[in-house]
Parts: sequence; C-alpha cells; structure tokens
Amino acid sequence: MSTTFEAGDRPRPWRPTPVVAASIGVHGVVAASLLVAPAAWPWALGALGANQLLLGACGLLPRTHWIGRNMTRLPEAARARREIAITLDDGPDPEVTPRLLDLLDERGCSATFFCIGKRVLAHPDLCREIAHRGHAVENHSMTHTPTFAMQTLEGYRREVRGAQAAIARTTGSEPRFFRAPMGFRNPLLDPVLHEAGLMLAAWTRRSYDTKQRDPRIVAARLTRGFAAGDILLLHDGHAARTERGVPVLLEALPRILDDAQRLALRPVTLRHAAQS
Repeated sequence: MSTTFEAGDRPRPWRPTPVVAASIGVHGVVAASLLVAPAAWPWALGALGANQLLLGACGLLPRTHWIGRNMTRLPEAARARREIAITLDDGPDPEVTPRLLDLLDERGCSATFFCIGKRVLAHPDLCREIAHRGHAVENHSMTHTPTFAMQTLEGYRREVRGAQAAIARTTGSEPRFFRAPMGFRNPLLDPVLHEAGLMLAAWTRRSYDTKQRDPRIVAARLTRGFAAGDILLLHDGHAARTERGVPVLLEALPRILDDAQRLALRPVTLRHAAQS
C-alpha cells in the first residue's frame, strides 16, 4: 500500500500510526506486568525485543507508511494532470548540479532538489541558483549521517532544523518536504517532521545511480512501467560516473525525459503537485 497526499491537507495534531501506537501499548503492558509479576521478566524482554525488531525493520523500508506519513506517489489531482516528479538527492554538487540545471532548462522541466544542509552552506550561490531557475530546494538533513536511522528525538531535531534553517536563509524559502538519508529512519522522526511542518517524501521508483555506471540501466529502472504520479529518485550528489567519466545522471536523464514526453508526462516539483 502506498501513501499519497491530496491538495488541501491541513496541519493537525501529531498522532502515532497504528503500528507506533501498538508499540507504545506494548511498552505499557510490559511495564505493568513487571510491577505485578517481576519474575515474568524473560517474557517481557522477549516482547520488547520482538517489538524493536519490527520497528527496526520498518525503518529500513523507505516506502513504508507504518511508522509515519510518507509520500510515495503524487496526489490524485496531479496524476489526473499526468504529472511526475524528478527528485535529486545529496547536492548541491559544484560539478554536477550546474550541468544538470542547464539540461533541465533545455528541456523546460522543473525538479525537486533534496539538499544536504552542510552542502548548502558550502555552496550557497549554487543553492540559490537552483531556486532562481524555478526548482524546489527541500530538506535532506544537515549532515546526511550514515547513522540517521539510529538518531534520538533531539538528534532528529538537530538534523532537520539545521538543514531547514540553512536552506531558508540561503534561498529565502523554507522547505516543505523532507527525505531521510538512504530513506532509513525510526519512529521518532515522524513527530519531529510534524513539529517542523514538513512532509516525508520517499519515491515510487529509484535508480541506484550512485552505484550503477550504465545510463541505459539507470533510465530503464525508472521508466519500466512509467506512469503519471511517479516520484523518481536520482542523485546530483554522489553521482556514479560512466566509463567515460561522465556523471551517469547527465546521460540517463535525457532518456528519462524522452520517455516522459512520449507518454505525455509532465515533470513538476513536489510543491506544485501538492498545491492543487
């Protein structure tokens, strides 16, 4: 089951998902049982262990909605307009991003850039150029730490708020979407995103273009079953290189856009898709 968000969504009090609520209930039952029957600690430990394994498994599934709201496809209205979203992670990159912006300009396409806060601070002019050319700059955490899925509540606040502030100061516009590094997270991220007014965005299709060096394979992964409402995941940061040393993204994207044009699919930003 995928989760989409429709235009007109309004802020509301944070509520845990059924899975997270059940997890909270398990902890309560275990605590009460130990007060009544301390000798039952092996059973209690087993119950908590099983619960943590379930939550850990959910956190390693980037497209799951079990531990928090998660956009994996564009809203119905956007699908009706035959829109898709091209999203770029891990930038801005001073070598790849300018060439990518020129390519998008040539094709008249808009994209969503999930930028790392520390890279925004390192390349502020490039980040401003992304926004100036009509693309959306969104939040991809402050440091893109490999241990993102193991953060505490305060750790998530630092990662989310730090990047939020860096992007807002640089572009003059606050991000509206967040993408977890590698897509991995734990249940503590959802309330932090709610506090920040951010929507978690995963993807419909991913390219693995940080490892795959053949642009034909990268493009095929994204266009096999291509349909309106798809959110495509690519990378301008950490991009793999072809055998000729060209960032694979720059050779794969024209193929993807050709297929989109053939199927009358229009690339838009996530913000645009969610607005109407």
